Formats: sequence, structure tokens, C-alpha cells
Amino acid sequence: MLSTSNLYFIALVAGLLSLVARQQKEPNPPATVQAKVISASNNLPLESVHVINLNSIVGTISDKEGSFTIPAQVGDTLYLTYLGYKSEKIRVNNDLIRLKNSSIALTELAYALEEVVVRPYQLTGYLEIDIKYLPISTAFQYSISGLNRSYEARNSRSSGAQKLLGSLMNPIESIGSLFKKKGVQLQKLPTIKQDESIRSLLATKFDRETLTALLQIDREDMEKMLNQCNYSDGFVQSANDLQILDALNLCYEEFKVLNRD
Repeated sequence: MLSTSNLYFIALVAGLLSLVARQQKEPNPPATVQAKVISASNNLPLESVHVINLNSIVGTISDKEGSFTIPAQVGDTLYLTYLGYKSEKIRVNNDLIRLKNSSIALTELAYALEEVVVRPYQLTGYLEIDIKYLPISTAFQYSISGLNRSYEARNSRSSGAQKLLGSLMNPIESIGSLFKKKGVQLQKLPTIKQDESIRSLLATKFDRETLTALLQIDREDMEKMLNQCNYSDGFVQSANDLQILDALNLCYEEFKVLNRD
């Protein structure tokens, strides 16, 4: 006959085993970063700062208190961007996940607007000025998915697909090797297109900074890809980052089809 102490011991072991079993069945909740974005100059919260996890390609926006929450794992990189402030990349560590009230300070940029020189076919970076000086082209127009407008193609008899096919057939052309070299980065395109927060941010950007951070492809290589896909210089230089994203995606999809064939 079991003693009272033995019965207590068996009950304790059974309880511990039951607890361990429940913990094994219930997966740990995904880690998140909860932090606050402030201005480095006055420590005031910044509202509507775009925060993007460059590893998982998800985005969010800070609220009126400057606070945000975003899924992230240790080692991920967060990209913070806000109009008039220097964009920042933050590497996620254990402390950033564990502490729920961390502050991230953004530094304000100083803009010198004393003189703006406008030359034909050159952009100043200010949409209100540039739109008045962009040339009106009669070139054939193609539509970009997700946008209620069209883009201008080069005045050429060959289509983008024909130029891509020629690049694949001719090793001297760099576009085929460039697409293959940047294949890992370009595979992120569909994921980026699906996040509405990131799309709304890119629609307001013209500097390629955010797009470069997302894709890890420099501006020069982006322009090479688009030019080889028959996009005009006017489009490449004046389109917003969302239009460039859609154009790169269409171009890469064409490349994959031709390369498979």
C-alpha cells in the first residue's frame, strides 16, 4: 500500500508531465518588436513612420504616439523611413524583443532650397517642378499591373520580350547574367507587392532608397534591367518606386518564361 508521501510524489510527477505535454503541443507565439520612434532633435514621437522587416518583407506604420509592433526574429533588420528624416536600419537583438518600450531616434535632414536649377530632361527631385518640364512623348504605352495609368516604352520595333530573348541568346549582353546573378533578390518581388503598407510607401517614393534596401539591388542595376526590357529613360528616371517595382516584376516574369523555354 502506497504511503501518503508516495501519492503526493506521483501526483506531482503526473502534473509536471501534463504541463510539459501542453507546452509541447502549444507552439510559442511569434516574436515581435514593440518600440517607439522619436525625433532625435526633441524626443517627440513621430507618427506615420514606415517600418519594414527586410527579412520577412512585412511592414507597419507608427501610430500618433510613435509606437509600432512588427513580427521579427533575432538577426532580422528593420528599416525605418520617414519624410524629412534620415532612414535607419536596426538589427534586431534579444533586448529589442524583450524590452517593449525601446525608443528609436531618427535624425532630421536639412534641406537647402535656396536655388533650384531646371534643365531639359533633368529632374530636380521635386514633383511639382519636374512634372512641368517632363517631355511629352508619343511613344507606345504599356500598362503596369496595379496602377491606373500607363508607362512609356522606347521608340523601338522590338518588344521587351524580344530584347530579353536576344540577351539570352547572346552572352555578350549583360541582362541575362544580371537577372541570374540577382535571382535571389528578385524572388522577393511578389512578396513585396502583396504588402499594402509597403506598396503605399513606395507610391510616395522617387529616390529608390527604400526599393534598394528591400531588394538589395543598387539603382544602376535596376536601370540596366529596365532599359534592357524596353522601358524608356523617361520612365526609369521619373517613375515612383511602386511603378519601378511593378515594372521589375513584369520584366523578371518575362525573363523566367523565356529562360525556361
